[in-house]
Amino acid sequence: MRSIISPALFALVALLPIAASAALVDPSLVPDGTYVCKVEKVEDAQHLLVLMQNGVETTLIAQGVDFSKVKANDTIKVSLMKGKVPVYTIQ
Repeated sequence: MRSIISPALFALVALLPIAASAALVDPSLVPDGTYVCKVEKVEDAQHLLVLMQNGVETTLIAQGVDFSKVKANDTIKVSLMKGKVPVYTIQ
C-alpha cells in the first residue's frame, strides 16, 4: 500500500506549482503600485488579460480609462489601485 501512495503523492506535489501558476490572480490581491505587464488578450474596452513581470496572470479592470487602443502582445505600464487601473501607458 505504501509503495502506491508514494508515487501518487510525489506526482501531486510535482504538479501543484504548475496548477498554481496557471490560475488567475484576483487583481484586488495585487498590492497597489505601478507595474509593467504584457497583454495576452483584450477582452473588451474595460478588461485586459495580462501577464505581469513576476509571472502572475490577472485580468485588469479599467477605472475611468478605456483599453480600446491596447492590442494583444503590447507591453503596458499600469498603476493599480484597489484592483483597478486608473491610468496606463502603452510602451
